Amino acid sequence: MSDHVVKRLPAESGTSGWEAISKRCFPVRTLDGDISADWLIIGGGFAGLSAARRLAQLRPGDKIVLMEAGEIAKGPAGRNSGYMIDTPHNLSSGEYSVAGEAETKAEIAQNRFAISFAADAAAEYGMSARTFDRSGKINAAATKRGMTLNANYGRSLKAIGEEHRFLDAVEMRELTGSSYYLGGLFTPGAVMIQPADYIRGIAAGLASNVDIFEHSPVLKLARTGGAWKAVSRGGSVTAQKVILGVNGHIEDFGHFRGRLMHIFTYAAMTAPFTSKSTGKDRWALLPADPMGATVRKISSDGSSRIVIRTRFTYDRSVQVSEKRLAGIAAEQRASLDARFPDLEDVPFEYIWAGRLCLSRNHVPAFGEIEEGLYSACCENGLGTVKSTLAGVMAVDLATGTRSDMLDKFSHQPQPARLPPEPLAWLGVNTVIRLQELRAGREG
Repeated sequence: MSDHVVKRLPAESGTSGWEAISKRCFPVRTLDGDISADWLIIGGGFAGLSAARRLAQLRPGDKIVLMEAGEIAKGPAGRNSGYMIDTPHNLSSGEYSVAGEAETKAEIAQNRFAISFAADAAAEYGMSARTFDRSGKINAAATKRGMTLNANYGRSLKAIGEEHRFLDAVEMRELTGSSYYLGGLFTPGAVMIQPADYIRGIAAGLASNVDIFEHSPVLKLARTGGAWKAVSRGGSVTAQKVILGVNGHIEDFGHFRGRLMHIFTYAAMTAPFTSKSTGKDRWALLPADPMGATVRKISSDGSSRIVIRTRFTYDRSVQVSEKRLAGIAAEQRASLDARFPDLEDVPFEYIWAGRLCLSRNHVPAFGEIEEGLYSACCENGLGTVKSTLAGVMAVDLATGTRSDMLDKFSHQPQPARLPPEPLAWLGVNTVIRLQELRAGREG
């Protein structure tokens, strides 16, 4: 008998602007009573919903239940910057691409597989271009060091035949309306999503095939008599097989403890504005230095908003304080004003934090971790793509659907152990802060 009591539940900090401007088109259902199913998925983010869609494709006659502790799109899946990136994006290093050519090609193939799966879902469920936009993305450089990082990245892409294009300062100013940037590196394969709309679109599309229960946290997960039983506040679900798409919260289910880094990142969204010098209607900039500022402009109905994401912190908690949010928002205000002085009178309407999960050796927490229990966790800072892939791969593993993609994804080491606390906290935060300081004007 396996018995996991979940003592710590997800919690969110601040209000995600993406979720606040998103419109929900399906009712909230909460688990009420005891039910049985063929499959139980725990977690309603990219991994969980992708797993649910894959199961509905492979096992259309099976009963599939998904339990979400909070509400769809209000958790981390609706709090990211909305980049679905196909090229390497390693946040645990000082540069995005640090692997050899063969490993880089394999990662790109995996990322594109996940993007293709997402694109099919977007088409099937009728998502608009504002929700799923094949625009590509730009790594923007504001310093000589940033230009060097972009040049290095460009060389690594050229070595494997990947399409890319460099932009000069004039082109960056025409795009953004800002003279802050010295140059950029454009890659065409990225997709920009409105993350809350995308997640809600997937959930709404699955409503006829999957029973989705929100505000239904799993408080206990136990295996008896060859089946798993997940107990929530209002009832329980019993299923033969369970897929965990809970990212770093996998530790709270008793697995991968002491191996995962729980990282918070922070974002702010402006109030709507018009007649400001911010270039074209829509653009998306990643920093040339991974520790710099991600900046994105969105427009609709004659007005625009800018979203800025900066700062990383390592925390063992599941929530950060309002005081920290406010302090980092002040830093973000200065960062935004340096880029767009014309926006000084445009306030932030929403500020928030979001959790992501990294491993020291940049691998997922994946596989059959107990009989009939599968993990699709630890997205290593690119949850839109990596969690989509992990959800699909977990289903393929659980259903015996073999493929070269699954073989490659499965044959990875476990996440490496972290130093004991408080050494891990001190070490990781020190490295993060030093890298942020080194990023300078990129932040």
